[in-house]
Amino acid sequence: MTSLTGVPGTAAGAAPGTGPGHYGLAHAARMEWIKLRSLRSTVWALLLVVVGMIAIGVVTMANTSVPSSAAARATFDPTNNVLAGVALGQLVVGVLGVLSMTSEYSSGTIRATLAAIPNRPLVLAAKTAVLGLVTLAVGEVVAFVTFFAGRAALTDAVTAPSLGDPGVFRAVVLAGVYLAQVTLIGIGLGALTRHTAGGIGALVGVFYVLPAATVGLAGVTVASYFPTTIAANSLAVAKPVADCLSPWTGFGMLCLYTTATLAAAGWSLTRRDA
Repeated sequence: MTSLTGVPGTAAGAAPGTGPGHYGLAHAARMEWIKLRSLRSTVWALLLVVVGMIAIGVVTMANTSVPSSAAARATFDPTNNVLAGVALGQLVVGVLGVLSMTSEYSSGTIRATLAAIPNRPLVLAAKTAVLGLVTLAVGEVVAFVTFFAGRAALTDAVTAPSLGDPGVFRAVVLAGVYLAQVTLIGIGLGALTRHTAGGIGALVGVFYVLPAATVGLAGVTVASYFPTTIAANSLAVAKPVADCLSPWTGFGMLCLYTTATLAAAGWSLTRRDA
């Protein structure tokens, strides 16, 4: 992370009448916002999400055609195609979440942060609130922009999906929400590992390696409970896959994953030295 100049608790940014250890969530959130916006990696990562998701969605829709068989047409879902870029977006925002924690440990600025705000759960809450809201805003905007750009790229032979069609609006909204949830899980993994390579490795393992391995060992039933599978087959589609979780059940499962990861991260922060 960058230096804490201008952050509450330093000489340049101290709030009147407050000292170290006397800050609330608003002060902690302001500190996290200063750190977040000062990182070039934040801007580049979010820009990659925007450009990557839109490009993938447009290219995929431009190459989308109506299946020839009746069985394939019954499950044909252009909404799934236009949101294909979520696969890239989740990796980028997950890594961003990990880096938001591990970069502080690698640079040593976590000590200054905790010296100013000894309430460690408050620090975690502020970080998740700031980065989570930023990712949620970007995720929702890029999901809707991708949807409309992808619609425009469809050929005349394919009926373009509409937000008024069953399940489409829900799929687009939850695609953006999913990106925010992955970011929060990344923050939790970063707090638990405190090491960039370890945090990213854990992220890749949970979102990519374990689902693929589980499909081969235990079949689709177990694999359907992993975050990536939930997003691909339940959330970001208008026609959820039959053997997978329903959209709202999948969303609830993701909320449990996010809550459990952040709870473990909070416990780790309070139990371990900086």
